[in-house]
Amino acid sequence: MSLVARIEAATPEHRDRTIDGLRAVAIVGVVVGHWLVSALVSDPTRPSDWHGASPLPDRPALIPVTWLLQTLGLFFFAGGFAAARADGGHRALVTRVARLGRPVLVLAAVWVPAWLLLSAVGAPDDTLHVVRSLLVHPMWFLLVFLTLTGFAPLLRTAVTRYRLWSLVLPLALVAVSDVTRHLDAAAWLHPVATVAGWAAPYLLGIALAQDALPRRAGLVLLPAGVVTGALLVLVAGYPASAVGVPGDGWSNLDPPSLFAAALAAAQLGVFLLVRDRLAGWLRRPIVWAPVAGLNLMAMTVYCWHQSALLLVGFAGMLAGPLPGLLDEPAGAWPVHRLLWLPVFALVLAGLCAIFHRVTPSRRPPP
Repeated sequence: MSLVARIEAATPEHRDRTIDGLRAVAIVGVVVGHWLVSALVSDPTRPSDWHGASPLPDRPALIPVTWLLQTLGLFFFAGGFAAARADGGHRALVTRVARLGRPVLVLAAVWVPAWLLLSAVGAPDDTLHVVRSLLVHPMWFLLVFLTLTGFAPLLRTAVTRYRLWSLVLPLALVAVSDVTRHLDAAAWLHPVATVAGWAAPYLLGIALAQDALPRRAGLVLLPAGVVTGALLVLVAGYPASAVGVPGDGWSNLDPPSLFAAALAAAQLGVFLLVRDRLAGWLRRPIVWAPVAGLNLMAMTVYCWHQSALLLVGFAGMLAGPLPGLLDEPAGAWPVHRLLWLPVFALVLAGLCAIFHRVTPSRRPPP
């Protein structure tokens, strides 16, 4: 049998392929988004001295791209759906937490010695800071996801009892955080607001698994998300970018704001409206095979995608200045960076081939 046929034959008939398709879109959005906004800039007089930069501050025309590539809400929605369908026992919960945490331990086992080696050979402090930031910063997602996974039984009970009214408390906490985020005394609320902000799509995922989120809900979520997001930006003064932009003063992701919740609602509204058609596409083995493969190694891809960027950057130092790599994100830099994406993807594929062997695969539900 061909690989495509084997994947098709191994897929349980009852598996909801649309959730896997949504998760695949989410991981691609996050990875490509990070690669496009994470500029590594090398000092022309000292190529090993790097600092981080972003192409967004001077290019407002790129802001709409962040609305498409900031897909964390889809991740948490898929996580909520999976948690509602999974075995709710204590042992199963421990197994899920271990499956999420093991890729991080593998990443640390590789990069902690590598970072110490860079420090020992005299790498500039700015370069060490950039490497540490690119590797560590994405891990906040896993901390929040693990937290919500631990609270999954309680969240399932909340949706069973209160249906979509269970969204009121987390969204209220996000609103309070937005109002008080400029007050130093409210800094303690940020971690709570971060969990609460992503609990909203997580709860919607649970609701879908419990048949409490029908297709017609997309007719509400999509326009409500778009209108709310527009009002927050145009009237309330929220940043228009879905990700942090240097110089904006505050970010819609740190912690997630009502704008982030509105964006997630709009994206999930689109998903609900196209879900039936998506299910039909994913019944085709040639379409389903890459989606299934990406889902099997989603955590490996997430953990190692910034490593691919760094490795290409290290190799680029040997070739001298190259447009879109290790240069200032000015002029035609976004176009040049697009040309580097296949290179990053190829290196990431190699890393996944190596490290997925020691990372547990995502198994279909029983």
